[in-house]
Amino acid sequence: MAGGAFLIADGIITPPISVASAIEGMQQVVPGFNAVPIIIAILIGLFIFQQFGTEKIGKVFGPAMIIWFSFIGILGAFAIGGNWSVLKAFNPYYAYKMLVIEPGGFWLLGSIFLCTTGAEALYSDMGHCGRNNIRISWIFIKITLVLSYAGQTAWLLNHVGETIGAISPFYHTVPQSIYWFALGIATLATIIASQALISGCFTLINEAIRLDIWPRHLVQFPGNIKGQLYIPFINWTLMFGCIGMVLYFKESTKMEDAFGLSVTLTMIMSTILIFFYLKMRRVSFIWIALITMLFLSIEFSFLMANLQKIAEGGWITLLIGSVLFMIMFIWNKGKKIKDSITKLVAIENYIPILKQLSFDKNIPKFTTNLVFLTSSNSNGKIEQSVIDSILNTGTPKRADVYWFIHVNVTNEPYGLNYHVETIVKDDIYQIVFNLGFRVEPRIDYYFREVIAEMVSNKEVNLSNSKEIKYQKHAFGDFKFVVRDSFLSFDNNMPFWKNIIMKSYYNLKYLSVKEHINFGLDKSNLIVEKYPLIVIPFNENKLIRNQK
Repeated sequence: MAGGAFLIADGIITPPISVASAIEGMQQVVPGFNAVPIIIAILIGLFIFQQFGTEKIGKVFGPAMIIWFSFIGILGAFAIGGNWSVLKAFNPYYAYKMLVIEPGGFWLLGSIFLCTTGAEALYSDMGHCGRNNIRISWIFIKITLVLSYAGQTAWLLNHVGETIGAISPFYHTVPQSIYWFALGIATLATIIASQALISGCFTLINEAIRLDIWPRHLVQFPGNIKGQLYIPFINWTLMFGCIGMVLYFKESTKMEDAFGLSVTLTMIMSTILIFFYLKMRRVSFIWIALITMLFLSIEFSFLMANLQKIAEGGWITLLIGSVLFMIMFIWNKGKKIKDSITKLVAIENYIPILKQLSFDKNIPKFTTNLVFLTSSNSNGKIEQSVIDSILNTGTPKRADVYWFIHVNVTNEPYGLNYHVETIVKDDIYQIVFNLGFRVEPRIDYYFREVIAEMVSNKEVNLSNSKEIKYQKHAFGDFKFVVRDSFLSFDNNMPFWKNIIMKSYYNLKYLSVKEHINFGLDKSNLIVEKYPLIVIPFNENKLIRNQK
């Protein structure tokens, strides 16, 4: 939760700082140039483009990144010239000397931290890029990055004592004859870097939904690979967050203060996960300790250096990350509490009473086909609340046939199949739909297709329903019932559990409605509210006064 929260917070600051750092290069040729409107326009265009999918974006971005990294590698090699002394930077002694011996050298870690970041976006974006693509391309990327930084270092050593202003040393190494080309390719590269983290945020949120640590949103799959997805709510939330960052900081150098802390905390969380992963794989404790301490010593050094940035803007990403963490924590705890009191019951225990209800003419008929969506994938079992909806909410819901539907989302893009379990012929059925992740979940439409086929094959007989001869379809009318809980006043929970559950139900306003998620038309839909009682209020202190 913490790692994901701070990586998403990083996703709000990375696009603005990346795009701003490139566009601000125009100040060298146009002094006093106001980059803010162009930065915002690029960001808006980037987020609008997300809905078309990373598969289409990748066809443009892949070749562009090859050109970009080749360009900065060649440029760095030319900038090095004959000053190969810059390669002494590979000697760990100089790192030790800077951190320990040089006065105030340790605090420079906060300033150079941006040079260490970016890799985390690749790994968060594995669902879009693929593991082997990352492994192979990283060799090439590492070489070109080292050449670029070495070239900038050589340029700085040749201009000791000079003032370079707010312009990055990178742009000073670019020959004037190709300056506009460099500016254009740098802008495109920063857009792609932003894309990597935006896509990574989609992947993170989707996995968080699956792990029940984030409210459910509408997830779309523009491509044919399940890892390539698009979440509209997250996309527009990130866009407004990025625009807010640009309007608040205005300059990339000021954004740097907000950038470091969230990434450092993400790195530390990743190292902790590595520790548990190695422990799970039963790696020797000595190796686990060495690997973990190596990474933690580096990351905590960066964290300490970055703490000085809190007052200068770092508090923003800390605040955003903390809010996101609390959302995840509350949703997870609230969902667990709710699930712990969600009782599954065997349908067979209710067969006699449901059959009796179907033929009881004294009860007004609710509908010909009564359909419930159930989260239970256990054959022959459904939630107790479903039975309560039929029998215990006012007048019992009499129907000719009761249908219980469960939906599975498969790993293939276009799979579409189902199976039916006949519990009581012509009275009670269970249907399981297996839908590919790219298939629009039009459960209303699919149910009509299934029931029409079953009537045609004489698997279900509805001829006893007198209403059918007046109705359009051979299977009569039907109603979908979606059950939605609310927190009852009859609870007597401890203070903290009460806070968590109230917050959980407030967070439900962020999630997509069930009928939208499953493609149910409102004309055939009934949304029922039912009270959730976690700990019942049992105190009875009422005193009856005698007249």
